[in-house]
Amino acid sequence: MEKAQVQNTTTVPASSKRMGKLRRWWREKSIQIDQWSRKKPFRRKMYLNRSLYLMMVPYLLLFSLFTVVPVVMSFALGFTYFNILETPKWVGWNNYLDLFLNDPIFIIAVKNTLIIALITGPIGYMLSFVVAWLINELPRYLRSIITLVFYAPSIAGGAITIWSLIFASDIYGYANAYLIEWGIISEPITWLQNAKYILPIVIIVQLWMSLGVNFLAMIAGLKGINREYYEAGAVDGIRNRWQELWYITLPNMKSILIFSAVIQIAGSLNVGAVTTALAGFPSVQYAGHTIVNHLQDYGHIRFEMGYASAIATVMFLAAILLNKLIRRIIRKVGT
Repeated sequence: MEKAQVQNTTTVPASSKRMGKLRRWWREKSIQIDQWSRKKPFRRKMYLNRSLYLMMVPYLLLFSLFTVVPVVMSFALGFTYFNILETPKWVGWNNYLDLFLNDPIFIIAVKNTLIIALITGPIGYMLSFVVAWLINELPRYLRSIITLVFYAPSIAGGAITIWSLIFASDIYGYANAYLIEWGIISEPITWLQNAKYILPIVIIVQLWMSLGVNFLAMIAGLKGINREYYEAGAVDGIRNRWQELWYITLPNMKSILIFSAVIQIAGSLNVGAVTTALAGFPSVQYAGHTIVNHLQDYGHIRFEMGYASAIATVMFLAAILLNKLIRRIIRKVGT
């Protein structure tokens, strides 16, 4: 017992000394880092918010691994011939030259995608805001019900199949049945097998589906505006709802407007599942063929990953340019 007590009395001071040295070393290093961070504003900001940046590290690692790295790899593969089985072979700009000069189907896909984006993008964006603005004026309980009705299509996975039933090519399709009953047509129209009707139907369905997330974001933005701004605006000379909309509502929703614009751009350029579900793949005379369908053709069916990466890079650059254009337009709201 006496030996054990002696050992305890000798080991405790040794461990405390090591801890003391460690604390002094950490204190000296903290002082050195603090002095180093004061030399430049960016370093100081990083040092003062070091705990926040440390908490961001897991997200930044995952974002880099699953977003940044694939984008960089896709950009690099766009300059190669890569069929998965063989190692990539450098071909330079050949993939991009073939896209725009030797691939007529890609030109059709670009035309169809631009038509869909130019119609469904602005109209869907404005429609989402107008519907959200009108619903926001309704009583609370009625507003909740109507919001659910408009948001339901985006959370119902098989909701698009109702459009296949509406535009079915036989007399049992709702469109054909009503048109025959009203005497407008005498025989069923093959809506989704006729190149003349495929693109308009895709535009209608895409408009219907675009009300989902955008509509909900607009509702949230409208609910977040302080009502005192409207009272102050009335004192400052705002006389009607249009002036309220331009000088109070829209400027206070700029962040939501930009978010909705980004979502709308992505949805307009990424139309592919709708055309495949309605008109099949490939559609008749490529009437509903979009850039996404072209990407799926070369990436998932032919496995020409270099060519598919070039298509993806073109889509990525187009989305960035459109995003910058929309941001510049939205900045002028309320001025």
